[in-house]
Amino acid sequence: MAEPLIPYISLPEIPLGFLLDVPVLGKLFDPAHPPSIKPFGTLVALGVYIGSVITMHRAKERNLDTKKMNEFIFWVVAAGFVGGHVLDAIFYHPQRVARDPLYLLMLWDGLSSYGGFIGAIIGCFAYKFIKREKVLPYADVVVATFPIAWIFGRAGCSVVHDHPGRLSDAWFAVRYPMGSGWVGRYDLGLYEFFLTIPLAIIVTMLWRRGPRPPGYFTGVICMAYAPVRFVLDFFREEEGASMLGGDPRYGGLTPAQWACFGLFAVGAYFTFVIAKNKAVPTDGAPPAAGKKKRKKKARPVENTAAEEGGEGSESSGAAGQES
Repeated sequence: MAEPLIPYISLPEIPLGFLLDVPVLGKLFDPAHPPSIKPFGTLVALGVYIGSVITMHRAKERNLDTKKMNEFIFWVVAAGFVGGHVLDAIFYHPQRVARDPLYLLMLWDGLSSYGGFIGAIIGCFAYKFIKREKVLPYADVVVATFPIAWIFGRAGCSVVHDHPGRLSDAWFAVRYPMGSGWVGRYDLGLYEFFLTIPLAIIVTMLWRRGPRPPGYFTGVICMAYAPVRFVLDFFREEEGASMLGGDPRYGGLTPAQWACFGLFAVGAYFTFVIAKNKAVPTDGAPPAAGKKKRKKKARPVENTAAEEGGEGSESSGAAGQES
């Protein structure tokens, strides 16, 4: 009989209790909950940093304005974190929001991936309308780098196990500790971590093949991620089914599954528009003009007639000589 083979791996927090003894600074912390470096936050921050560095490098490769790229990243990431928490609170913890509306402002307490996506989109449009800039070339570079940063984010989820799935004895289930033993359970954060690696490799290979039309990577990644996430969420634990927590259902689907429809539609839109318009590759510099057919210069009517007349005379003379 098959049994779970994947061990339950977690990283300990690094305590920073000495900060409580620092004048002024120590008063900012609760002695009952001393500050510490948390593995999830560290991996997420590392992903954001590495993703930003790679995005800036790729912006230079496509001759995009690096100053605008830097500003755009700030707007998108900041809005993404705000949206990630606010929408997580509203759709995953509505009872807590009803009891304490200020929970919406506790940005460090809970994040939703799709909430982050929606927040990032809002940040993108806010930058577009406030700065009056064309954002699609910049957005596509960010999206093309997103899978690399997402690896670190999902690595954080995998070590804190904040996406528990249903009980299972499948070989790829994780041995969650339970009492003095363990119980097999799906770990969706871990699975998505592994599935994101090949996506990042494929997108990087596509990037290295040269410039693509604006929106190309947005279409590819949205259409690749949405179906996978939609299927994975069927293996999530339901809310209230265990002490580990779970995801609420709306009409039989999780909030993320409903959002998958929208994300897939966005990807399909960009893919359809690019295929229809056959857009030229995006680049900071003007695209190179294609080869144009040379137009033959019209010959003057008088000269043409004279040449034809001359040819006619020569032909007549030649005919007379032959006869």
